[in-house]
Amino acid sequence: MPLASDTILTRPLGLRDEATARTARWRSALTHRPLVGAALGIGALALGAVLVVGDDPLAGEPYAVATIAVRAPSAPVPEPAVPARPGPASRTADEVERASGVSVSRPDGTTAPDSVVIRVPPNAPVQLKPAPDPRLAERGRYGSLPKIGPDGARALDVYARPEAAGLERGGAVAGRIALVVSGLGIGQAATQDAIQRLPPAVTLAFAPYGADVTRSATRAREAGHEVMVQAPMEPFDYPDNDPGPQTLLTGAKPAENLDRLAFVLARVPGAVGVMNFMGARLTGEAAALEPVLREIGGRGLGFLDDGTSPRSLAREVGRKAKVPVARAEIVVDAVPRPDAIDRELARLEEAARKSGVVLASATALPLSIDRIARWARDLESRGILLVPASRAMRSGA
Repeated sequence: MPLASDTILTRPLGLRDEATARTARWRSALTHRPLVGAALGIGALALGAVLVVGDDPLAGEPYAVATIAVRAPSAPVPEPAVPARPGPASRTADEVERASGVSVSRPDGTTAPDSVVIRVPPNAPVQLKPAPDPRLAERGRYGSLPKIGPDGARALDVYARPEAAGLERGGAVAGRIALVVSGLGIGQAATQDAIQRLPPAVTLAFAPYGADVTRSATRAREAGHEVMVQAPMEPFDYPDNDPGPQTLLTGAKPAENLDRLAFVLARVPGAVGVMNFMGARLTGEAAALEPVLREIGGRGLGFLDDGTSPRSLAREVGRKAKVPVARAEIVVDAVPRPDAIDRELARLEEAARKSGVVLASATALPLSIDRIARWARDLESRGILLVPASRAMRSGA
């Protein structure tokens, strides 16, 4: 049997049943009271039809109708206008001076209505000159090689990190330290650690063998570090102790060593100079070393001896050839232990106070990077200023 359109399934629970119950009670009353049923029969039947068939399930129970009106959103209350601060163009020089706290003294009481006061933010990062500079580069067999510019400009000067005039917080400078950390560009973790953790005034020297050495040196310069390139040179126990491919040898012809040097120089654009990698034997033989130093100086670079060999003749040969050469006086991590490194760093400070300027070297061992970074945190509070290694090489020219 098909369901009616208005069934118990489509109505609120209990409403239709209540109407049916009331109809049954009225019918029962009419059945047992015949005298009353005759008079009210028609009215009862009509009322029962309304209760059963009617659409209102409440069947006459009281109810109220609420009207919901949709109102338009009220307009937001405008906030009070804030007067705009006058820009530099609409402020007089006197207003700028008062606002910034800068006092400007002008001769004869004159005024300069169009003057502008420029405030340099403290601790602004130092930006090195882009490399390679077209004036200081030429095409070689292995890539771009440095050269002295037409106006006499040298890579040693152009690519150098500018030296700070004094301590950031003022006060007298008790001594200056130039520190070079070498052996970078091979291990990416150590290289990135050195670039990020060491103060930008520390010079970084890159070995020529890393697959990403050119990009690593570029990142170091972007972080403010002056960079150098290391030339592998023959040690006394070569080839048992081999610096690697393209090693400069005492028994090689000068042209062969210069060709190998060209490979090294092309690996690190923007270098201010060359640093030895090993090389105790080569740096101890003037005849083999002199052509190499002359080539380095002729390309506008300096040479830095890492100080590991007491037999090195680099300074003497460089002075004779009029090439900028410097030698590290202290090797910070000659003994790679925390206590030994800390001891050498303390000795480095003492030497800087006595002589004014001292040059030191270290290798890119994780331990060395960590100890140097810790030591350098409050170095300026002790009156010591870090300076780039290019200063030491120019002084040795």
